[in-house]
Amino acid sequence: MEPIKEVGILGCGAMGAGIAQVVASAGFATVVREPEEGLLKKGMARIEKGLERAVEKGKLDVAAKSEIWSRLRGVIGLEEMKDCQLIIEALPEEIDLKKDHLQKLDALCPSSTVFASNTSSLTITELAASTKRPAQVIGLHFFNPAPVMELVEIVRTPFTSSRTLRLAQDFVASLPKTSVLAQDRCGFVVNRLLVPYLLDAIQSLENGLASTGDIDQGMRLGCGHPMGPLALSDFIGLDILLHISEVMFDEYRERRFAPPPLLRRMVLAGWLGKKAGRGFYDYRGPEPRPISLTLGED
Repeated sequence: MEPIKEVGILGCGAMGAGIAQVVASAGFATVVREPEEGLLKKGMARIEKGLERAVEKGKLDVAAKSEIWSRLRGVIGLEEMKDCQLIIEALPEEIDLKKDHLQKLDALCPSSTVFASNTSSLTITELAASTKRPAQVIGLHFFNPAPVMELVEIVRTPFTSSRTLRLAQDFVASLPKTSVLAQDRCGFVVNRLLVPYLLDAIQSLENGLASTGDIDQGMRLGCGHPMGPLALSDFIGLDILLHISEVMFDEYRERRFAPPPLLRRMVLAGWLGKKAGRGFYDYRGPEPRPISLTLGED
């Protein structure tokens, strides 16, 4: 298996851009792919903004930022990724979309290329089985925002070879990030434990146990959490939380993974959390303000 010199990032949304920034910052030549020029420009702008933020915080100087930027290359054609030793897909959470892209890359890339998926909930085994190189497919689940969060979940399938696993572990350590190893079971380690906690907080709010602010303050001050569960749900995105919980409920059929009706209603209303300006909190003012459970305008 070739040493990693060039890494491909398939998709340059919020997660893909963050992963690309991390990989390029670690010294790897990084190829970022989006299928359209407009999407590519938007994605590369996300990466540049992330690097500028690091400069503003004193984590990078201008020279280091320029050096990192020089390692990044944006492309539109999948064939531009054929020389990468590792390709990380960070596409939307749609299994058929991911399989289609990996199958196309399977035909383009040398047999030694390793494919990794950043999925947070879909089965890596199904992705691996769709390729002709299942032993070289693995999960690398980064957390948002990738430049800040230290953890990467490495997800091994029944197909994954020991060589692929070692390559993934060494790669994560070189970023440098900390890895935990999980088997390919829906939700892996973090979401398997986190999602029921978030859903229970939403259900507690829905049932009138306490207010949004008091639930969050209770968990922050009582358990030492840096962010309460409802604020964290807003940060993740309520649409993303709903999707993950639906995938996990379909997999396990356990009540603790079932999304509460309130979560569904908020997503239908377009109250998706911080990115939409409204979720359990209103983010349109100078400070986040808890929103009434009725979903009505003040």
